[in-house]
Amino acid sequence: MILRTTLLLLLVLSLSACSGLRPETKVVTETKIVRPNIPLQEPPKPVDFPDVDWYVVTKDNMEDFIKRIEQDAGQIVYMAVTPKGYENLAVGMQDLRRYILQQKEIIVYYEKAITEEPKEINSTDAQ
Repeated sequence: MILRTTLLLLLVLSLSACSGLRPETKVVTETKIVRPNIPLQEPPKPVDFPDVDWYVVTKDNMEDFIKRIEQDAGQIVYMAVTPKGYENLAVGMQDLRRYILQQKEIIVYYEKAITEEPKEINSTDAQ
């Protein structure tokens, strides 16, 4: 009987873990905005396309074109594009331009996000 009482007493003490001896602590939560320290980078140098000479060659001006190219360049090399191919080239260049402009807008958005001060939220603004 004494053994049973002792075991019961030890069990009660181990389960309570001296919880009655510690005072209750109050948990305080603070919200603090931490701004990242990300240095802004210099934008890349703009693209500078050198001039390209375009010639429209037909059956009527083929001979004059060959003579002029032989005089200017010394060697004739043909690179041909169909009208549909030229249209596809123009559409592709326009899509590339759109993509670059959208990427620039994303970069500007993130640059503003790390340089502007955060706005304070009032209790009246949240309603």
